[in-house]
Amino acid sequence: MGIGLQQQLKLTQQLVMTPQLQQAIKLLQLSRLELLDAINEELQENPALEAEQEEQPPEVLLEEQGDSSPSSDETELMKPVTVDEKAGDDFDWTNYMGEYNTPGTSYRSENEQRDSPRYENVLSACESLEGHLKWQILLSDFTPPEEDVGSFIIGNLNSNGYLQTSVEEIASAVNASADFVEGVLERMQTFDPVGVCARDLKECLLIQARHLEIDDPLVLAIIENHMKHLENRNYKAIAKALQIAFSDVIDRVEIITGLEPKPGRIYTDEEPQYITPDIYVYKVGDEFVIVLNDDGLPKLRINRFYKDTVSGGNDSVTGNAKDYIQNQVRSAMWLIRSIHQRQRTIYKVVESIIRHQREFLEKGISRLKPMILRDVAEDIGMHESTISRVTTNKYVFTPQGTFELKFFFGGSLERIHGDAIASATVKDKIRQIVQSEDLTKPYSDKKIMALLANSNIHIARRTVAKYREILGVLSSSKRKRYKTK
Repeated sequence: MGIGLQQQLKLTQQLVMTPQLQQAIKLLQLSRLELLDAINEELQENPALEAEQEEQPPEVLLEEQGDSSPSSDETELMKPVTVDEKAGDDFDWTNYMGEYNTPGTSYRSENEQRDSPRYENVLSACESLEGHLKWQILLSDFTPPEEDVGSFIIGNLNSNGYLQTSVEEIASAVNASADFVEGVLERMQTFDPVGVCARDLKECLLIQARHLEIDDPLVLAIIENHMKHLENRNYKAIAKALQIAFSDVIDRVEIITGLEPKPGRIYTDEEPQYITPDIYVYKVGDEFVIVLNDDGLPKLRINRFYKDTVSGGNDSVTGNAKDYIQNQVRSAMWLIRSIHQRQRTIYKVVESIIRHQREFLEKGISRLKPMILRDVAEDIGMHESTISRVTTNKYVFTPQGTFELKFFFGGSLERIHGDAIASATVKDKIRQIVQSEDLTKPYSDKKIMALLANSNIHIARRTVAKYREILGVLSSSKRKRYKTK
């Protein structure tokens, strides 16, 4: 049998991931900040793309547009979604401008000079622990070798103010004796905040006890010899070891818990990260209104020169240059279309969530219904993977607070009598039970399980423990508080 080449026709279907489709998928799963970075990057790289200037007079826009009239397809593609707000023809602009520009009541005399605060005086900056300690070194009478050791010690402190290396390692690094380094460390342990530069929790608490002149021998004995029992709240073992009454241990523990275990955490140079919702949901009357958050996102359009070149209005550009411009214009048009599609998809997903979670938006987390991605996908006619991308790193502001869209797609628990209940609702119920308990007799996981069963929520004890740990709630033995005299 001979081996030969043969031609055969075969009809198949396959998904082709075009660059445009890949771009649309990428933009769909970006967060708001990442989308802004992507737009700014494209504005720098693509000369055919530009951002509309805000607050531009109408006559300037008309002059820029000229007589060029884009095609119907381009007009439909580039047209931004805006809401025109026009005042009536009978509006009294003279009185409006006069009233709006009228200054408030002034109590300054004519000869009084107005002292405006300096710009640098109104700026706020978080002081770091490193800068605070170096400032104290400069105020102290440290010699240059001691300053070098002190700077090395500061560089080896963690965010809580604890020293992360040994005295011997510091001495080897700065070519000094261990006694010299120990002396510098002892002086720095008197710095503010009290307890800083300690090597462990025990030393930190002892430094604070000395600073506060706490000379109670029982307090010092508990810190030095019974830290493990103190951490586990095993106060009976401490009372037995020190041969004192249980009430005396409780009194000393109250003093110790008043000390700061992490002295460096009050100084931080980390800026808080605020969440900017991608979409807002307001209740107007009996209906919920969805508003897309476009603040800060530039309105994109095609540059007029490049648009005329592609449409044939500019004959001076030919050959490779015209092909390059066509590619850039096509890329810019696909970006604008992908951004509009992203906003429409987010709107549809939130609209579907509102239909499913209306009771939650009106009455709170106790009415949160179990929901999965398939529910929304079938509701708006999209694939589950698309819904998953839309709900990633997207936040929505609602009358009940600001939530990530993923929040509405949590797990659920089946009830013996009634519909399923969302796991987020069960967690909130556990949180309410713990907040209402008597701290002298906190509820165990088994007791919480029984209280949930009274509300027709039947879960296992280990599930209660799992949800409690997710909420950051300690066990009953560590939540217990003892009455003092």
